[in-house]
Amino acid sequence: MRFDKRTKIILSIIIVVILALIGFLVINILGVFNEDEKIIVRDTGVSDSFPTEISAKNGNVDTVSNPIDFKTLRKTNPEAVAWIYVPDTKIDYPIMQSLKSDDYYLHRDINGNYKYAGSIFMEYCNRDDFTDRVTVLYGHNMANGTMFAHLHKFSDADFFKKHKKFYIYTDSRKLTYEIVSSYVYDNRHIMNSFNFSENKVFKEYLKFIQNPRSITRNTRGKLDHKLTTDDRIVTLSTCLNSGDGRYLLQGVLIKDERTQ
Repeated sequence: MRFDKRTKIILSIIIVVILALIGFLVINILGVFNEDEKIIVRDTGVSDSFPTEISAKNGNVDTVSNPIDFKTLRKTNPEAVAWIYVPDTKIDYPIMQSLKSDDYYLHRDINGNYKYAGSIFMEYCNRDDFTDRVTVLYGHNMANGTMFAHLHKFSDADFFKKHKKFYIYTDSRKLTYEIVSSYVYDNRHIMNSFNFSENKVFKEYLKFIQNPRSITRNTRGKLDHKLTTDDRIVTLSTCLNSGDGRYLLQGVLIKDERTQ
């Protein structure tokens, strides 16, 4: 089949446009688009050897340094409410909470610009001081290991055993969480599915996260203290590598320190 010159030009333009679209989608799906844009608000010189002796239950509150420059972070976006750090992973990000919609940061960066990888975020139903009985944080499972992809490292029993804690900073607190379990869960919306204000419901939830009904699970076994209704849980949630459901990592607050 022979094409005239005008048809060839149109076909060439169509092919270029299609290739450009494919390239754009690949870049965004892999999560490498502007992945290094992170604002420098984290003092990377701060030691990762955090003290762990004081329980958040016993009322002791130390004063420690805060490695996050919240003043700069809030100037960039006042909806940056906290910062999460999980040792030996890429999880070292601000936590966003939108006043516009719960999924606002699903595909937006800290500046509110479109980005397939999105941001780590919490829903509006949770208090940003992490005093709720259960707080859920969401992040994409990116192919390049960013956002919450490295939660899946906890599916390895040896990695889970060696890594017992993660940390959340607010502008005035450093919160240390002991990791209770990691496991595959279904797609239900946790905050809409459980009434955690009821002690009975919360007790059952605490019982479940210590022994989740999941083939793919790791549990701590013996925790530093027995979980009670006085505890505060943070749930980290991301997609599975394949299939429906979520991969969850559960942590209990064991230390609450005031920061300078």
